[in-house]
Amino acid sequence: MWRFTRNNGITESFHTKMEVLQRQAYCFRNFQNYRLRVRVMCS
Repeated sequence: MWRFTRNNGITESFHTKMEVLQRQAYCFRNFQNYRLRVRVMCS
């Protein structure tokens, strides 16, 4: 952490959003709907 000035905060935020969406995705009927929702949330 001290050697490099960059971190992976952006990647971790996308990962967290996708985990939350996955918990809510039980009502999606197919994978295409899940994929579209991920694109909307992470763009």
